[in-house]
Amino acid sequence: MSLFALRLAAFLVAVCLLVGVHEFGHFWVARRLGFKVLRFSIGFGRPLWKRIGKVDATEYVLAAVPLGGYVKMLDEREGPVAAEEQHRAFNRRPHWQRIAVLLAGPAANFIFAIVVLTGLLWVQGSTEVRPLLGAVAPQSRAALAGVHAGDEVTAINGRTVLSQREVWVGLFDELSAAHPLNLGLRDSAGKTRVVAIDTGSASERRALSEPAAVMAGLGLQFQEPEIPAVLGSVEAGGPAARAGLRAGDTVLSVNGEPVHNFMGLVTLVRAHPDESIALRYRRAGREDTVRIATSGYQQDGKRVGRIQVGQPRSVPWPPAMLTHINLGPGGALVGAMHETWSMTAFQARMMWRMLFGEVSVKNLSGALTIAELAGDSAAAGVAAFLNFLVLISLALGFLNLLPIPILDGGQIVMQAIEWLKGSPLSERAQAAGQQLGIALVVLLLSVALYNDITRQFG
Repeated sequence: MSLFALRLAAFLVAVCLLVGVHEFGHFWVARRLGFKVLRFSIGFGRPLWKRIGKVDATEYVLAAVPLGGYVKMLDEREGPVAAEEQHRAFNRRPHWQRIAVLLAGPAANFIFAIVVLTGLLWVQGSTEVRPLLGAVAPQSRAALAGVHAGDEVTAINGRTVLSQREVWVGLFDELSAAHPLNLGLRDSAGKTRVVAIDTGSASERRALSEPAAVMAGLGLQFQEPEIPAVLGSVEAGGPAARAGLRAGDTVLSVNGEPVHNFMGLVTLVRAHPDESIALRYRRAGREDTVRIATSGYQQDGKRVGRIQVGQPRSVPWPPAMLTHINLGPGGALVGAMHETWSMTAFQARMMWRMLFGEVSVKNLSGALTIAELAGDSAAAGVAAFLNFLVLISLALGFLNLLPIPILDGGQIVMQAIEWLKGSPLSERAQAAGQQLGIALVVLLLSVALYNDITRQFG
């Protein structure tokens, strides 16, 4: 399967599954509270498949455009309702029941995330990568503060961190909140210290909040496992492919100089642009040498060589860089609930700060980026794809709680106003709310699409 096909398939599976979970939440609670459900649809537009249920003759539909879904309930505002069924119409039910139905969709996404996370933690345990720092960029903010390669980050502004993920989230959180940045560090000898990093002005901190800019902007990078000199991919028609090299070959030397890892191969090849090099490799236990005519391209003002190969897709972490905890069912459930709360609260803080210009809107992602992540996670295995589904389910649940009129959160606000007011909102107010909601959603989707396109081509 091609990469494009994999990404498209994984994206469609993710969208249909998570939209189905969300809409099932609305559907299940509506049924339990006595609302009459007319249609349960995954997708919009022309039905590709339809089935009529035995209860209430509800239509179950898979539609042509799978970017969403809906549960349609009996409602007097949308047409005449028989007198004997008026008590089951949405607009006739108590306000607390309407709000419960609206909350059920996002709640289903959160419950789905907790269930999947619990299963993953129970089966696999919790494995985290220690936050050991690699090279620190010279004259960077981190270097000027006294951070050194080999240090392990132990705390951010007094809050303990145990993994690379916690460090990244903690840095992003503190920088976007305009807090001073104090890192607790432990060197290779076990000695601890605290350093203060100058994060600059408000505009500089905002620039640090752009995607992938947090660590690099401070001059930091994490230690990575050494990548072996194994060809993970060989580009068709490139210099290496023309010489007969294949994915899985292990490179031993270039022009007689030993190659110990993939970066060593890259360094040696770059030093010989537009030349013929002798590359020795091992395949299936046998060694051989080939001549490769390298190509060249401009980088940082000079011409460097390449043979158009890629590194292995996945490289195992050394055990010393990992911390692992086995969890029982109870511990897995507690860990999943804590993780769900932490990630949702982080989303809320970032959205709030984005609204006030403290976090870059470049962090918004749309369908293209989600499809790319879906395909990459599917290629990495079942566990990676399930973790991706957890993240998207939490995002879907959170976004639907935003107080935008056409989303669940906005509808909840309108129902609460009606409840307090003691009478329905006017048709004019409802129409204005719908128009405002559509405009806000279109704006968010446009920004996300622009970000996707700039990431792809910028």
